[in-house]
Amino acid sequence: MSDIKINRGHKDRLFAFIFGREENKRWSLDLYNAINGTEYTDEHEIELNTIADVLYMGMKNDVSFILRMEMNLFEQQSTYPTNMPVRDLMYLGKLYDKYIKKNKYNIYGEKQIKLPMPRLVTLYNGKKDIEDCELHLRDAFMDDLDKDEADVALRVHLININKGHNEELLGKCRPLYEYSWLIDKIRDYNKQMEIEAAVDKTIEEIPEGFLIKEFLIANKAEVKDMCLTEYDEAETMQMFKEEGREEGREEGREEGREEGREEGREEGLLESVKKLMKNLKVSAEQAMDSLEIPEDMRQKYLSML
Repeated sequence: MSDIKINRGHKDRLFAFIFGREENKRWSLDLYNAINGTEYTDEHEIELNTIADVLYMGMKNDVSFILRMEMNLFEQQSTYPTNMPVRDLMYLGKLYDKYIKKNKYNIYGEKQIKLPMPRLVTLYNGKKDIEDCELHLRDAFMDDLDKDEADVALRVHLININKGHNEELLGKCRPLYEYSWLIDKIRDYNKQMEIEAAVDKTIEEIPEGFLIKEFLIANKAEVKDMCLTEYDEAETMQMFKEEGREEGREEGREEGREEGREEGREEGLLESVKKLMKNLKVSAEQAMDSLEIPEDMRQKYLSML
């Protein structure tokens, strides 16, 4: 397992490749309008500011831009994004720092500076059937604290864009509907064939009239590479998760007693956390989230890493 290598080159996710490029600002605006119920028409008002040096699973954050004094962060996730509020908090800090420096604001002066208001949206297209909801930063705080007393609050709107969900929203943003169709089709074909063949077949079958078709065909090699990388990462995460559980069971069996089984399980999971951090270059929190480590074990693990 430790020999698995993931391409850690600095590249976009497919979602970011479609909605986060200068030449595709029209689609970025369509996405914003669909989410917010607006009807803005001038895509030149959009100021893209996606952070190039914040990495998650070897990729930068997805799409962020300023529009009419709103700081918009759009993320795409194929797993339930439990820690997205924490990640968005980190992204916002960097984005505001960048904005303040660009405008040469003095944050130490008496005059109140004015910042774009944050709007945080995560679009989910994973395999689990989940409902739209709000994710809150307070849920990351320790359970024995009065979370209502926290001096920082942050929420993320989670929206399911899988087939059969939010059809009205997808109807308002044609590129988002087409992106959702693409991912759904790749997933269906992957049940019958290897992922590379599934991606090829899906790209070949993009219907005429799709707005994103010409763009994807023109960048077919890059699009294919992004799809394969994302699927490789998801598969590798699952392999590490299964390995960690098996290591825990094996060590527990060797101990031969209840406390031994529990200790063995914890040690096995801890080793899997370390492997994820090493092989996929993720943080301890991201590794534990992917392995579904219980909250009561996370602080113990953090003190040991």
